[in-house]
Amino acid sequence: MTVTIGRRELLAALGGAVAAWPLAARAQQQSAMPVVGFVNAGSPDASLVAGFRKGLNEAGYIESQNVTVEYHWLDGKFDHLPALMADFARRRVAVIATPAGNLASQAAKAATTTIPIVFSVSEDPVKLGLVDSLSRPGGNATGINFFSLEVNAKRLGLLHELVPKAIRVAVMVNPANAQVAETALRDIPEAARVLGLQTHVFNASTSREIETAFATLVRDRADALFVATDIFFLSRRVQFATLAAHYRIPAAYIGREAVEAGGLMSYGTDRADTHRQVGVYTGQILKGAKPADLPVLQSTKFEFVINAQTARLLGIEVPNSIQLLADEVIE
Repeated sequence: MTVTIGRRELLAALGGAVAAWPLAARAQQQSAMPVVGFVNAGSPDASLVAGFRKGLNEAGYIESQNVTVEYHWLDGKFDHLPALMADFARRRVAVIATPAGNLASQAAKAATTTIPIVFSVSEDPVKLGLVDSLSRPGGNATGINFFSLEVNAKRLGLLHELVPKAIRVAVMVNPANAQVAETALRDIPEAARVLGLQTHVFNASTSREIETAFATLVRDRADALFVATDIFFLSRRVQFATLAAHYRIPAAYIGREAVEAGGLMSYGTDRADTHRQVGVYTGQILKGAKPADLPVLQSTKFEFVINAQTARLLGIEVPNSIQLLADEVIE
């Protein structure tokens, strides 16, 4: 049987096909893009995403144009890591990026020995089992060591200079982030002893536990609060700042974001820049570089930030000597 198609029908059919071509081409282009699995232990943070994208751009990649990034924010739910990393391994994503996450980096390493991993971690990545050495990582992982645990003593010392009358210091740690908590509990009491301070440890892994810990440390008459290194804690910075203001507790944090949210002071690495460095390495690997050949970078950019308005609300006079030490004083 012969089917006759008129000119109008033919043009309509061709028009539909032509219209479909750009859509099909776009879908094929998107499916051909490399996929990066991005995992952060905290909550969504625009400044960190901007830093990561900037690094990708420096390496020649623009999100949604020649690379796809899947963002996963754990909000402190570390138990989600095994399933998430297993899914990345099953789908064979191009790169797994784990900025600001010891546990996420280790979970990625446990899930795959072939997919490239770009991490940023607060402890020695050799001790964490992520690389063979800093200069020659070997294997499928490389990244940045941002030293946050090594600066604990410095941050505690700055808090002491800012609030010299504070002798009883509450130390809040996240037991769900066990390795980081254990290191903090090893290092901070020794630093406190040298400064003549007394420390009392409080555990919190959820928002409700943070509230409970604040109520308890106030009841125990703590003079100040040292918030230990933890990405979940930093993601709850508004809650910390609100509670610290309510109870009139001077507190020290790891990142400037907490001070911008109303915290008293912070000392630590520039997290946005660390995410940028992770983005640069991710882009280099997408271009063909091997993680084994990219040395682990050491963060060298540290920031001491003070919120002058919070200091005034707490009745704290910031000496000129401390202001001169600060990289920024937020008014």
